[in-house]
Amino acid sequence: MEDISVTRIMPNSLEAEQSVVGSMIMDRQAIITAGEMLVPDDFYHKQYGVMFQAMVEMCNDGKTVDIVTLQEKLKEKDVPPEVYSIEFVKELLASVPTSANIRQYASIVKDKSILRNIIRVNEKIASDCYAGKESTKDILEETEKRIFELVRNKGESDYNPIDKIVLEALDKISTAAKNRGAPTGFKDLDSYLSGLQPSDFVLVAARPSMGKTAFVLNVAENVAIKQGITTAVFSLEMSKEQLVNRLLAMESHVDSQNMRTGNLKDEDWTKL
Repeated sequence: MEDISVTRIMPNSLEAEQSVVGSMIMDRQAIITAGEMLVPDDFYHKQYGVMFQAMVEMCNDGKTVDIVTLQEKLKEKDVPPEVYSIEFVKELLASVPTSANIRQYASIVKDKSILRNIIRVNEKIASDCYAGKESTKDILEETEKRIFELVRNKGESDYNPIDKIVLEALDKISTAAKNRGAPTGFKDLDSYLSGLQPSDFVLVAARPSMGKTAFVLNVAENVAIKQGITTAVFSLEMSKEQLVNRLLAMESHVDSQNMRTGNLKDEDWTKL
């Protein structure tokens, strides 16, 4: 039996790309919305990516976007005549149901773009693995970096309607009134922070050897052991064994220096 070569087309949505560009011609607000969510490379069909970029540039320059002005802008970009022809643009406008759905159209285009990037990353990773020219550690680090870039550039908008944010803020205030948060074990600190609250990011800063790690481990111990809340500790300075030794010393009240040297008495072993 003869082998049949199957050529697979990368994920894309011609209709969504046409709808995005058509909506942008119809509505200036659609240009702003699409410009927040997409970049030219998100378009699989390059002519629509060129049109998208042209309209974003015109909007940023404060210029009016319509069929005539867009046609002139595209001519400057030296694109094929069929791309900036009046007939081509009119067909785009005719294919758009409504510009009100621009966010949904742009989301489809972005999703397809992410899928294509995932495929490219997978292919690059597979090629590196087969080539065997790099160490496993380097390949893993590069893989992590590429996946992180995909997640970071997934195109979700940072802008939210304030009415929703107000309701969320009121919910959090109500929750805080009922729940004082996870106590750190330091009463004065808890009075300032209302305990450790979800979504809080607390920085502990001090000069070297001032007890930052000891303080943080005390908080982690209190939250994990006394409050029974799952806790993770990450350190770029101390090994996992050193961190555990500190926790053992704190919990058992055995001198950490004696633990380090192994100079322990029978009662010390009992405490441990």
